[in-house]
Amino acid sequence: MTTPHIDTESDEQTLLRILSPRARGCPYPLYEKARRAEPVWVEGRPVVVFGSYEACRSVLRDPRASNERRHALLYAAGGGAPGEADVAGGPEGAVAPVAEIPSFLFMDPPRHTELRRLVSHAFSPRAVLRLEPMIKELIDDLLDEAAAQGTLEAIDDFASPLPVTVICRVLGIDTGERNWYRTRSALLGESVDPYPAFAGTQTPGLAERVRAERELTAFFTRLVADRRAAPREDLVSALVRAQDEGGLDEAEVVTTCRLLLNAGHETTVNLVGNGLLALTRAPDQLDLIRRDPGAADAAVEEILGLDPPLQLVHRHARTDMDVLGTHVPRGTTMVLLLAAANRDEAAVADAGRLDAGRATPRDHLSFGLGPHFCLGAPLGRLEARLAFTRFAQRVVAPRLTAGPLRYRRNVVLRGLDALPLDTDGIRDRSVPWETPRP
Repeated sequence: MTTPHIDTESDEQTLLRILSPRARGCPYPLYEKARRAEPVWVEGRPVVVFGSYEACRSVLRDPRASNERRHALLYAAGGGAPGEADVAGGPEGAVAPVAEIPSFLFMDPPRHTELRRLVSHAFSPRAVLRLEPMIKELIDDLLDEAAAQGTLEAIDDFASPLPVTVICRVLGIDTGERNWYRTRSALLGESVDPYPAFAGTQTPGLAERVRAERELTAFFTRLVADRRAAPREDLVSALVRAQDEGGLDEAEVVTTCRLLLNAGHETTVNLVGNGLLALTRAPDQLDLIRRDPGAADAAVEEILGLDPPLQLVHRHARTDMDVLGTHVPRGTTMVLLLAAANRDEAAVADAGRLDAGRATPRDHLSFGLGPHFCLGAPLGRLEARLAFTRFAQRVVAPRLTAGPLRYRRNVVLRGLDALPLDTDGIRDRSVPWETPRP
């Protein structure tokens, strides 16, 4: 007689397992378990976790849900980790604390709205469309380089250099140092991992992040001074002009540049990388895109919902709130499991399957909602659409190589560290981008 399996793991143990590196390859069963247990209250800390589509959607649209940590008892009362800029020390020895520099990502309206408006023109749909020829040429150049070397490591050779180069050109910075930028940005990305909320501890690697922040701050401080002395037609120069006109102060210019570099490529690297993995595992979907490049738009939305580059976000209750019948006291940190919400069968049928041809387009929350809806969504979608289209057209019979997949240690900005592929070759760039229709 077979003894039935009884799951005795607590909801809090599930949250801790989400932090484990062992979960990085496939965290979705854990997210599903947390979603079914919603709301999950973390004992001893002012934290509640939501994972359903409706609950996450409700919080994202609620003006009482703040992005500013000053509204969070978790940080103000020492119940978790303090702001990283206030901390010195770490496993690698003492590190001098750096000054707290505001970022509009962690601001609420009206200041958030004012700062966002200063950069939004560079990421409008019209401005992004003007970048399409440059992005197409860059994609073909990257695939030409892979063809010449005879191997394709889909992250280092393709998914990573594509968005890093694009955002560098938008900002007007040297694209030759893209590995330097990406390494430091990836470290800063770990600062949003939910260790304080789930475990009550600081996210590992604090000393590395403080150094990365200090180095990027110094880099952009020098760049801002250079653009003030010799302006160009780039986004950094536009921010300097805004400062001179009274729209920004020096710290906000530097931090906005740093934020745009980080946010402008980290999520897109993961979107493209996760998408290439999914499409390689589903050759029928690659064939669909090859036959009909228009299907790449749907493929992007499928990947955003199925394997999102941003797994979860935090919001803090500025006042007492009600979330679908759950009372959330003022100061509570709400962790929204977007990766769980996107697979909620109540909102998306057959949510765990990649289907670029589904009759009803997939709905998801991967770019957020409300005033903090992702500023770079048009650019990220364009880069991913073009990357998937050209990959399908030029890379012949891509297959995963033997061995386990390697993921970066980031929890929130979850993505592959490497994706080596076997192929039957890479076609010449003369292959037309648009398939002639009969």
